[in-house]
Amino acid sequence: MYKKDLISWYKRSNTYKTLIFLIVLLLLPILFCVSLSIGAASIPIWDTVLILCGYETEERYARIILNIRLPQSLAALLAGAGLSITGATMQSVLRNPLCSPFTLGISSAAAFGAALTILIAGGKIAAQDNMIINAGLSQSIITVGAFLISTLTCMMILLLDRLNGSRMETIILLGVAFSSLFTAGLMFLQYVADESRLAAIVYWTFGDAARGTWNSISILSMFIIPITIYFIFQSWNYNALTFGEETAQSLGVRVKQVQLITMILASFLTSILVSLLGIIGFVGLVVPHLSRLIIGSNYRFLLPFSFVFGGFLLLSADIAARVILAPRILPVSILTAFIGAPVFIILLLQRREV
Repeated sequence: MYKKDLISWYKRSNTYKTLIFLIVLLLLPILFCVSLSIGAASIPIWDTVLILCGYETEERYARIILNIRLPQSLAALLAGAGLSITGATMQSVLRNPLCSPFTLGISSAAAFGAALTILIAGGKIAAQDNMIINAGLSQSIITVGAFLISTLTCMMILLLDRLNGSRMETIILLGVAFSSLFTAGLMFLQYVADESRLAAIVYWTFGDAARGTWNSISILSMFIIPITIYFIFQSWNYNALTFGEETAQSLGVRVKQVQLITMILASFLTSILVSLLGIIGFVGLVVPHLSRLIIGSNYRFLLPFSFVFGGFLLLSADIAARVILAPRILPVSILTAFIGAPVFIILLLQRREV
């Protein structure tokens, strides 16, 4: 009888999780259309839908949506999804619920790497009117610089954590240390840079979905989708790791390999996002926790839900950033920091109580 009750509960639980996932997935297109309609120039929803479907409407509306708002909304959607699933996988392999690209200092490391690349590359990059994102070769160079520094930081964190006995609090303390280090390094680069390079460096430090272009959207899609698929296929391994490394090894998980590949891919994805859109903090930390509260800790459901829910929330934040100071557009990273910082404090206090 007990076995039947357990099976029945498991089926109901899976049905509930699937239903929640489908609800968010169905709400996403509605929110996306709303994001294309809201801004300094208000566009009727029906006209927005017609433009997306390829029908002719007012030319002014079509230009605003296709050239400005559509790339921005897609960038917010992809960035939120990528940061969220990266944060969820980091929390799994490091077995620490406070891990994310932002709290581990990987985002700061990627920003420092991008700034250092700009400074070293000199006038060739800075001469392109600060719109570096539109320069294919230059963008690749900056992404490589951001990736190398962020990956090196990731490897240092893993090594130092191993040497210190893999204690849970060590990861966060190392992240704080590296974040402070690279923030200081970024300030130093800004101090020694000339005016053109300084403008280019500052351009990269502000995280904003409005920076998205069709070129950056294609780059983000090219990397976020396959990396997300890999993470989802590793769901069983991530579930095993939540019970500890020894338990996971006894279940046949190659712990070191899973940790290394996951952290390298997470660092790479973070460097791509930072080099294209700048630093958008707290999304990778907050969304996985909210997703656990809604759908549970099973990574088979948590990773796909975090991916969709992260895009949903960052797109919502981007809409709010457009209307708060309208007609001026607030960078979405400022809004996520204002919202994410109090949530982060609450999480720290809850861990202290436990």
